[in-house]
Formats: sequence, C-alpha cells, structure tokens
Amino acid sequence: MQDDQPTIELEFGDNGLIPAIAQDAETDEILMLAYVSPEALAKSQNTGTAHYHSRSRDELWQKGGSSGHIQRIREIRVDCDSDTLLYRVEQEGGACHTGYRSCFYRTIDGEVVEEKAFDPSEVYE
Repeated sequence: MQDDQPTIELEFGDNGLIPAIAQDAETDEILMLAYVSPEALAKSQNTGTAHYHSRSRDELWQKGGSSGHIQRIREIRVDCDSDTLLYRVEQEGGACHTGYRSCFYRTIDGEVVEEKAFDPSEVYE
C-alpha cells in the first residue's frame, strides 16, 4: 500500500461550483447545503474550517466568520459521481443564519420541527 493518497478529480459544474452538504460528525444530522468553489475547498482543507462560495454575493465566505458559529471539518467525503461533497463537521452554535441549528428546521408544509439555537438579531447586523 502506498503512502500517497489518490487524488479524485471533482466535477465542478458549469458555474465552477460543487454542492457540499454539512453533516454533524457526531450525530449525522444534516445541517446545511452550500456551494464550494475550488478556492473554497482549498481554504477548507488548509484551515480545517468550512469555507463556501456565496452564489448571491459571488464571493468566498468562511462559515461562522461573522457569527462565530464555525464548522470544524473532521472529514471531507465525495460522492460516487464526484459531483457532491460531504463535510463532516463539528458545528459550534447554529448552522442556519435564521437561528436554527440546521437549515432543515421545517417541513414542506411549513411546520417548524426544531427550536431556535440562537437569536440571529444578536449575531448578525
């Protein structure tokens, strides 16, 4: 067995982005979905904290950069088609900017199924 790990060629979309699912490494809870550019992936790998690409602002952002609710990456996995990433993370505070631990806090019928983890007005301007 070689010490060198094979490098997987990722399939970044036509827009240069690949979706990344953030999952709690301890509980397996799905926290959020965001998009990653090659730059964001490199930053995530180099720093050990999750970085994403904001499609609305068209810029790199560190999860928790303004809120302090960072995601420490334990492992990055890639799916079988090499077109989606899974960030297994330790989440500090809530993952959702609306104040919930997970961005998936409601059903398709609008029922809220979890309590807020923090007050976003105290975190974001």
